[in-house]
Amino acid sequence: MNQGSSNVRDFLLDGKEPARVALRLLHKDYSYGDLQAASDDVAKYIVQAGGQEGDRVILVSENTFFWVATYLGVLKAGRVCVPLPSALSPGDLDYILEITEARFAFLQRGFAVRNGSRFRQTILVTDSEADPAGGQHALSFAELRSRDALPDSVLPLVNPDDLAALMFTSGSTGRPRGVMVSHANIMANTESIVQYLGLTENDRIMTVLPFHYCFGTSLLHTHLRVGGSLVVDPRFRYPETVLQRMQATECTGFAGVPSHFQILLRKSGLRKKRFPHLRYVQQAGGHLAPFFIRELREALPNTQVFVMYGQTEATARLSYLAPEILEKKLSSIGKGIPGVKLCVQNESGGEVSIGEVGEIVAEGENVARGYWRAPEESATSFRNGKLYTGDLATVDQDGFIYLVDRAKDFLKCGGKRVSCRQLEDQLLEFDALLEAAVIGVPDDVLGEAVKAFVVPQQADSKGLAGRLHLFCKERMPLELIPREIVVLDALPKNSSGKVLKQNLRTL
Repeated sequence: MNQGSSNVRDFLLDGKEPARVALRLLHKDYSYGDLQAASDDVAKYIVQAGGQEGDRVILVSENTFFWVATYLGVLKAGRVCVPLPSALSPGDLDYILEITEARFAFLQRGFAVRNGSRFRQTILVTDSEADPAGGQHALSFAELRSRDALPDSVLPLVNPDDLAALMFTSGSTGRPRGVMVSHANIMANTESIVQYLGLTENDRIMTVLPFHYCFGTSLLHTHLRVGGSLVVDPRFRYPETVLQRMQATECTGFAGVPSHFQILLRKSGLRKKRFPHLRYVQQAGGHLAPFFIRELREALPNTQVFVMYGQTEATARLSYLAPEILEKKLSSIGKGIPGVKLCVQNESGGEVSIGEVGEIVAEGENVARGYWRAPEESATSFRNGKLYTGDLATVDQDGFIYLVDRAKDFLKCGGKRVSCRQLEDQLLEFDALLEAAVIGVPDDVLGEAVKAFVVPQQADSKGLAGRLHLFCKERMPLELIPREIVVLDALPKNSSGKVLKQNLRTL
């Protein structure tokens, strides 16, 4: 592998055996040679089409060869990739187009059909042979690749500190904000993750997370870096199908957010299946209740379970809990990954004492450069080269960190400050539930009262709310018993599987 690569594309692909399989999609495998050739074609086309280094390039697609080749090609060309979910609202899409002033857009056909008129100021490339944008000229990916080859000399020299991507995440103002991630950020975080997971070219990861999400992108980075492969399957709504494909392709790894593991443990035959090649699972993207972690270990007794914590502002990962101490430090997010210093600070800026609640602060080469064109928000979260995460935590006597909650995800009930996460953990101890989410609602006496949204394991939920209310009365203080329990078929989630609490407030 080329240790001296200055851009992410070369860092991931240089030195790989061209015939080795990199991506295993549902109907076709793609090799490292395929990725190298296609990403070179994309990079040379972008440079030939004009513009400046640092121009933004919108990318919207499912997890396809088109997505991966475009992403790597954009980075090779010295442009800035802006990966977006296809479910983005029209208002948010217009806002992102306005603030990024994107020069190019690489779009999956269906998205282009629905939104082509919004991209009239961009050079449009689609994954389709057809003209998808109601008469607007669009070059297809196949046409792009069939053009006469340009010499490598047309490509610019990309520096590690150059901006590589804008990873959009929800902002405190309600508008999405673009996290500015450099090539150096990605390379540093990738090397750290490879190290603590012990990844090699023999690893194959079952990939159900979208690549536009930083957790999903990190799976791509890490496995391409070591010469491994990604088995891509978009059918997680049918978990048995995904599990069968994991067995058939002899996957060595699986990664998911809490909802993935809750579904696998409650709505699939995971416990009855055997995965002799499955070396590890990665859990991040939110808090998985401790009893679910125990159940996961019981279901996969010969598989390492890595509990991890991260933020988009840190490229992907910040901490991990080693599998061998999982039971001893259950509920902990562990310690900083290699190359990352994590501490928990009190309001005075000093490190907290044991059991004291403070804010997690991170320092390392993976910490992003700030938010795109959002100086005030950047000044709040990024100070003196450190990331102030907004997450509250405690530290034990051995230096292990325990996440309490997001600073904004607390209720004040009867004068007491209460973590929504802790309430959700208590609700999930009721064994008829698959998922739970808690918000606060105004209350004349308490200030805020608890409102719970729950998803039952079984379709027949008759009497569930009443039984759950009795369960809470036996285990919770009076002021924390949910004033209202709403039973749903599913919690609202974004494309990455994270619960959208703001949507619950309208129900």
